[in-house]
Amino acid sequence: MNTCTKYLLKIPPLLISRSLLLLSSKTQMAEDKNRFFPNQFPDYEPLSPNAYNIFSDQLKQAALDLKQTIVNETWGNSGKVNDYTLYTGALGTAFLVFKAYQVTHDKKDLDLCQEILKACDSASLGSSRVTFLCGQAGISALGAVVAKQSNDDSLCDEYLTIFRKIKLPKDLPNELLYGRAGYLWACLFINKNLGENTISSTHMRTIKDEIIKAGRKLATRECPLMYEWHGKRYWGAAHGLVGIMNVLMDMVLTEDEMEDVKGTLLYMIKNRFPSGNYPSSEESESDRLVHWCHGAPGVALTLAKAAKVFGGEEFHKAAVEAGEVVWKRGLLKRVGICHGISGNTYVFLALYRLTGDAKFLYRAKAFASFLHERGPMLLSEGKMHGGDNPFSLFEGVGGMAYLFLDMIDPLEARFPAYEL
Repeated sequence: MNTCTKYLLKIPPLLISRSLLLLSSKTQMAEDKNRFFPNQFPDYEPLSPNAYNIFSDQLKQAALDLKQTIVNETWGNSGKVNDYTLYTGALGTAFLVFKAYQVTHDKKDLDLCQEILKACDSASLGSSRVTFLCGQAGISALGAVVAKQSNDDSLCDEYLTIFRKIKLPKDLPNELLYGRAGYLWACLFINKNLGENTISSTHMRTIKDEIIKAGRKLATRECPLMYEWHGKRYWGAAHGLVGIMNVLMDMVLTEDEMEDVKGTLLYMIKNRFPSGNYPSSEESESDRLVHWCHGAPGVALTLAKAAKVFGGEEFHKAAVEAGEVVWKRGLLKRVGICHGISGNTYVFLALYRLTGDAKFLYRAKAFASFLHERGPMLLSEGKMHGGDNPFSLFEGVGGMAYLFLDMIDPLEARFPAYEL
């Protein structure tokens, strides 16, 4: 063991330094067959309320310590923003800090969040991106909600005015990260937090109609809605079918539209791999990705919602089956929300809300405890990847901190920028 590694291992769990994360980022990861750690946890062990409370207190402290490290690394005292996005940039830090405020009610976090938002707003000037995760809609939507929380109605109105002036390019795709679904999710986020019709239902219906129209244009006899992104028919949450269906289910739909969404999800269930995992794109035969962005985790979250929207046993059963794939193959060698253990943990939290079965809370705790107890060591050894943007919300440890805060009240946990 070299001197650098010995030094890193002395760092308390989750007080993760830039050195540790960048070391892990530069380490060559294993081949596809070694994408995940073997899951050696028992399938289920009962949890006592007291034991869970102690565990969640530990996660809370770890998350708050890690939040401070993330703020120091991504914001510091410079006040400069290079990447303004929620996905990999400073807006993700603001989103995490706002989550911390919701847990602790520390006004310093609320003030810091507003500072970062202001800098993100300036950095985004001239950008043509329009979604919650990667565009201006995320800044103005979160800005309005944070301003309202601060009782600053004037600032809230300013952000809403900016939001309403966003123009959607005619050639905008339909997916979540960069497309219409991602913009529509921002509208839904505002209306959930500030009141129905803050963003007019008429405007939102227009966007929804465009998404439905585009999906029907590429439909097949078996699949009522289909979409392309860069010429590829993706299935996953980030760029494909399941992410778009997830947003559409939060909208008011006509009976025909409801049937199209339902039929599209049933088509996906029918054409999943024998393993229970889902292809990353139409006709893909590669059964290897078990991420939120591609594979069973993102699908499981959407099927859990479909079980509530449509009822019936089929979606409920399919959601649980997708969760089994995540349990077996989802202990990934990455920490993040998009394609790491943090994101996969949200599958069990969603299934716990859906079913009330304590087994799924146990499984969420198991994955979170793996991150908490073994993550720093595995990162330092190069056996786990900190992401290309190691302190970010979706690729790095920002998502892990957010998950830990969500574990405090699991029934209220929601996958960031995906579940409302």
